[in-house]
Amino acid sequence: MTDFASRRRIMVDTQVRPSDVTRFPIIEAMLDIPREKFVPSRLVEAAYLGENLIIGRGRAILDPRTLAKMLNVLDVGPGDLVLDIAPGFGYSTAVLAHLAQAVVAVESEEPLVSEAESSLAEVGIHNAAIQHGDLTRGAPEHGPYDVIAIQGAVDVLPDAIIEQLAEGGRIACIFWEDNLGICRVGMKVDGFISWRYAFNAAAPVLPGFERKAEFTL
Repeated sequence: MTDFASRRRIMVDTQVRPSDVTRFPIIEAMLDIPREKFVPSRLVEAAYLGENLIIGRGRAILDPRTLAKMLNVLDVGPGDLVLDIAPGFGYSTAVLAHLAQAVVAVESEEPLVSEAESSLAEVGIHNAAIQHGDLTRGAPEHGPYDVIAIQGAVDVLPDAIIEQLAEGGRIACIFWEDNLGICRVGMKVDGFISWRYAFNAAAPVLPGFERKAEFTL
């Protein structure tokens, strides 16, 4: 039988801690949550590898280092309401639920919603809800949100998502620019987002977040 608990410790010790992730709640959550339960069955043995796990339809589960660093710069706290966009099988939602007061996740692939709901229930997470919907729309009916995390790269970030961030709230995602993925964290001040560089990371551009082609005569 595979010793997944040992793999989790190795993941944290070799991928998370060396990446300047110092917030103990993040480390604790990633040690506690069985990542192997939040990946497709064909990828269970690859659950703790330090790379994105491709799950089809242009989607991936972010590698542990990237997710941990994103959460580190977002500084999620126990009073925060979080919007998690494109959680796939729900691993990011599970980690966020350990850090926040509550998490609302939006997933566009209906089969993944069912998988994520089952896995969250199996590991005893009750402060997170996954809903089926358009990733670019978010979940405005439950906002505004103190934190927004996007589990994939974007060419363009829709205004509809930005509008759901509360004043003083934080948002992080990977912008795909000149064939390079750059994770930035933003804070909303006076209705506008002020962005700063966080780190480089690679991820597929999420469906619906692509830059539309421009046609000229």
